[in-house]
Parts: sequence; structure tokens; C-alpha cells
Amino acid sequence: MGENPAKCGSMRLRLIVCCAIQIFLQTTRVEAKDKAWIEVRSPHFRVLTGCSQGDARRAAGEMERMRYVFATRFSNARLEAGAPLVVYVTCDDETLKKLLPQFKGNYAGVFFHGWEKQFALIRMDGWAGHGQQIVYHEYTHSILHMNLHWIPVWLDEGFAEFYGYTRFEQNRIYLGAPTERYRAMRSKTPISVEKLISLDQRSPYYHDEDKMQLFYAESWALVHYLMYGPGMENGKKLDEFLNLLQQGVEQKKAFVQTFGDFQKVDKGLEAYMLQPAFATTILKHDPHIEEKDFALRTMSVAETEAEIAAFLLWRHHLEAAGPHIEQALQEDPKLGLAHEDKAFFYFHQGRDADAVNEFKQAFALDGKLYLSLYYLTMLSPLVTSETATGQRAFQDALLDTYQLNKQFAPPLVQLAILTLRQNDLKDAYDLARKAEELEPSLAGYHLLTGKVLLRMGKGAEAADYARYVANRWIAGDHNEAVELWNRIPPEQRTAGESLSLDAPPGSQTATGTVKSATCTEQTGLSDFTIIHEGQPLTFRRKSAFNSSVADTIWYGGDHFTLCRHLEGKRAIIHYTTATDATYAGDIVDIEIRDDLGGSLSGASAQNAPSPQPQSLH
Repeated sequence: MGENPAKCGSMRLRLIVCCAIQIFLQTTRVEAKDKAWIEVRSPHFRVLTGCSQGDARRAAGEMERMRYVFATRFSNARLEAGAPLVVYVTCDDETLKKLLPQFKGNYAGVFFHGWEKQFALIRMDGWAGHGQQIVYHEYTHSILHMNLHWIPVWLDEGFAEFYGYTRFEQNRIYLGAPTERYRAMRSKTPISVEKLISLDQRSPYYHDEDKMQLFYAESWALVHYLMYGPGMENGKKLDEFLNLLQQGVEQKKAFVQTFGDFQKVDKGLEAYMLQPAFATTILKHDPHIEEKDFALRTMSVAETEAEIAAFLLWRHHLEAAGPHIEQALQEDPKLGLAHEDKAFFYFHQGRDADAVNEFKQAFALDGKLYLSLYYLTMLSPLVTSETATGQRAFQDALLDTYQLNKQFAPPLVQLAILTLRQNDLKDAYDLARKAEELEPSLAGYHLLTGKVLLRMGKGAEAADYARYVANRWIAGDHNEAVELWNRIPPEQRTAGESLSLDAPPGSQTATGTVKSATCTEQTGLSDFTIIHEGQPLTFRRKSAFNSSVADTIWYGGDHFTLCRHLEGKRAIIHYTTATDATYAGDIVDIEIRDDLGGSLSGASAQNAPSPQPQSLH
């Protein structure tokens, strides 16, 4: 029987196609395998990289040594944050652009602070120098902020510059090398010390490029002088000054009390900076840090894609994160982190029901994912339950979250709010104080304690909290403190003392409940509507504006956007008169508040227990 040419050709075609598919799948698997990164774990850090294990071990080793510096210099300091730090090491532009898709220009290192997660990115071919300085500078900030209730801007940046130039050589660690910005002081008139210590985040010295260089340089110089200058007792006086700040002493008063009058310090600093060389501190390396002993493993492709996606999500690069999430789930549908990534992706889009399903899967697959449990809890109806059973279940879920990460303060805040609703003021106070201890740099956590004290009928103590925050923080934090102050009965405040709102010049103010927000992918927020005295008022975005969110909003700054999850929250709109009569005004600033447990008056405090006196340190 003869062959049918058409059939034979068809069979050959199918064979060619099948072979091509097989080759493609094999190639894809090889390429996928090549994408897998490695993970190095040192005693306190987790380093992820697509580069060599030597690069990862070196990065982990230097971060360990930097941590050792703080453990040595500040023996009682807390060094583990509620937001875990993950270090990404890159060695080429391709890997870098996966993590920073909008990046352009030179890059050596960068540090991203977060409410739930922190990230450091290190480019190893630029690490020895500028990369180290940036990462160490920002890591210093993270250590300071998890230990100090408040630190003035000059001291925050001065410490960060001082420790940012730490050098590791052979078996020694050198502290105190001059900042690269030091040369800015040679050609410019210095800022007086009294003015320098009074500057805050709104000052041009903190934002204007030319002035900023001088501010950072002089902040470093003043810290260096207060550590090593004549009569400074090798930093003992600086420690005394810092302790006074944490006890609530006003900064200028504490400064003069510790170092003498400002003119004397100005002259001393000027003479100190004319020295040909500067003192340094030399420490020995920690002999227990052995890079070769750090645990090493190759991650799966799914884990790699999920970790890249997690970083992109926390940087709000949703479009870039999406393909990595889908690749991770395709490679391993049972990877908990990939489902958590997908949940946060949905959460950012306002698809809360889909987010709940993914958080549920994530936690079922990996019971260590405390963020999944926390978001699953906070997105559930338990949050607003009025039944004893529902509130008990809510409490248990929050406690379970806290048990998974006892450095993570938000569950304690939500427990404090719950007990405030239940009028269990003693527990609310204890929980608020514990949250303060874990996140001492968050103004809203201090104010939470102040609000509980007001409910307890302790107006004078609440006033101390309000005054403390109002005199040290700016913008929305300051205004939230003033709001608390104004709720305290006048007879319980210091006679004749007043606090003023920090409103943008020339603006008007409207307060109401958030009804809706209109946003576009291109420009973000365009319209914002609140219910004010029973009537809707719509404000528009005409130009750039500022916004802030209360620290007690449950999902915090990492996921805050004016476009989602604000319905029913209280908003304070600062605005100017709109040129378009369709709108109530043009937005200058928006503050979002979290009203805790209903009324904050002291009406229910008659039988409340008296809190133990505690300083604001």
C-alpha cells in the first residue's frame, strides 16, 4: 500500500512540533534553574542574591560587624526590629532593574525603612565606599528609632553620618572617620549651634541640596566634637544629654545644662574643626563572626520570584511585581510567601475579598507568616464585633499574631483599642505602653497612651503626652497631639499654656468622614470627598500636596494610599479656595485620623485604676 503524502507530511510536522516543544520546555527549565538565587543566613541577617555566595557571605559578614558595633557601643540597645531586615545583593544592572525597575544612574547601595519590612540593596562592585556609607547610615537610623522615643534631626543625622563611615580593616573596626560632606564646611559660613539643633524636617537645610550638605556636615561635626572634644569625657556628656531628652527635658535646656552656653560651644566647635586630624575609636572585630560558617542554600525558582515580588510590593511597584507573583505560583502553587504576595497585590488594588482568600491560603501553607494572619484578622468581621464571643476570637487572633513576632507592635495597638472599647482601661493602658516600648519613634503610639489616660480621668498625664508630641513632631503628628490637648479639660492642663495647630499658611480647614476617593493610574488621587456636617464636600488635587496617616491606622505606612481603605475614617482637609466652583477647594494637605474606641472623654473613669508613674523614655 502506498503512503498518503499529505498524511506523511502531517506526521512529520507533528513530530517537528513535538520536538520543538520538548526542546523549548527543556530550555525553559534550564533558564528557570539559572534564575534561582541563593540565601545566606548569618546569626542576625538574611541575605538574598543572584550573585556569588562569596558576595552574599561578605555582605552578611559586614552587616554582622556593623550590628556588633552597636551592640558594643550601646550595651542595652534593642537591635531587633518588628520589621525584619532582608538584604538583597546585586552584581549587575539586569538584577538591579528587577528590584528597582525605575532606577536610572549610578548605584552602590540603598536602604528602605518600612513599618512591616525593611530592605537593604547592595551593589557589590560599588560596596566598598559609597554603598557602605548609605546602608550603614540608614541602618544607624533604624537602630536609633527603635530605641529612642524622640531624637532631634541634627542628632539623628549626625549619629548616622558618624556611624555611616565605619571602616572594617583586618581585625579592627574604625569609628569616627570624617564624612565626605566635611569639605562643605570649609567654604561656607557655619550654622550657629543654637540654630542647628532647632532645625526640623521642614527646614530648607533638610531639603535644599546646597544647604543640606552643610547641615549634614555640621551635624556630623557637632556629634564628633561632643564625643571627642575637650571636656566631653569621650562621649559621656553626649550620653547624659541623650538621657535628658528621653526623660522629656526640652532640648535647648538639656543642651545648655550638659554642654554650657551656645556661644561657648560655637567657639569650641570652630576650633575643633580646624584640627589637621580627628580622633577615632578602634574596636576589635568580634571573633565569633566567621563568614564561612554562615548557612547557605539555593532557593527554588518559586522562592526567588516570591522574594523579588515581596520587595517590589513594599516599594509599591505593583505592575512589576505581578509577573513575579504569577511565576512563583506557577512554579510552586503551595508556596505560602507567593500567596501572601498575591494577597498584598489584591489588597493594594482594593480587592479585599480576594486578598482574604490568599492570606488564608498563605497562612495555612506556612504558619510562620504572621503578616498573613494579621491581615486576615484585620480584614475579618471580628474587628467590629459587638458580641463577647466575636471579641474573644478577635483578641485570640491578635495574640496569636503577636506570639509569632513579639517585636511587631500593631497587634498590641489593636488589642489596646479593643480593650478601650470594652472599657478595660487598665489593660488598654498596659498594651499601649508596651506598643510604645516597641515603636518609640512613632508619635501616634505615644498619643494612644495619652488617649487612654484621658479615658482613665488622668487628664494631667494625658496633657504631658500631648505636649511632649506637639513640641517635638510636626505636621499631622503635631496636629493630632494638639487635638488630644484640646480634649483635655482646661483645669487639668497647665494654666496659661496653649498649643497651636500646624496648618499650611493661607489654607482653610474642613473635617469630616471619608466618603470616597477618585484615583487614576497615571496621576493618583484626583478627587477626595468627605461628609462634613451631613453634606458631601469634594476637594480636588490641583497640584502637589502633602498627606499623613495616624500611626494607629492598622495597615500603617507601608500600604497607605488615599485611594483605598479610608471610607469611614476621619479626614482633616487643608485647602485653598477652588477656582472651579464644582469643588469645595483645592487640596493643600490631608490628614487621616483613627478615632479609638469611641469617645475619649474621661466620663467613664470614675472607678478606673490609677496607672503607675512612668517617664517618657
